[in-house]
Amino acid sequence: MDDNAADTKKVTSYDDPDAPWNKEFSAEEMTGWNDDVITEFRENGGRVGGDYAGATLLLLTTTGAKSGKPHVVPLGALYRGDVLYVSSFIEDRYPAWYHNAKANPTVTIELGGEKFTAEADVLTGERYDEFAAWALTENPLLAEYQAKVDKPLPLVVLTRAAA
Repeated sequence: MDDNAADTKKVTSYDDPDAPWNKEFSAEEMTGWNDDVITEFRENGGRVGGDYAGATLLLLTTTGAKSGKPHVVPLGALYRGDVLYVSSFIEDRYPAWYHNAKANPTVTIELGGEKFTAEADVLTGERYDEFAAWALTENPLLAEYQAKVDKPLPLVVLTRAAA
């Protein structure tokens, strides 16, 4: 999150009751949640307000592993130097975007005002272990959450395709 955003409070703990993921929302409020964020993102050159004001989000478009249809999801853009990667908190199973990227690694990224094709590299084995060790050291929210769940968090590196 951007510390300079006037209407945002930096979340420093996964258990922060003001963190978007800890707020209670009705089923009606959740319906279309991502649709609203996606629309706002596209209308404002990658910027959104509300709970995600000041955060660097990207839109990840994957091809459905089963359906073959495009699916768009907003995710936090995370970086290791110049390497762009995504992750997310998980509940009882991995998110659809993760399975889709695994099955069909060619994805579309919208980041700020840019839109580009990328390859999604779903990290596994030793590569996952090394990257996760770094990511969990650098991102206290991911580390705090990982300590609460049994499954390893998804880590996917996104590499821009050559023009």
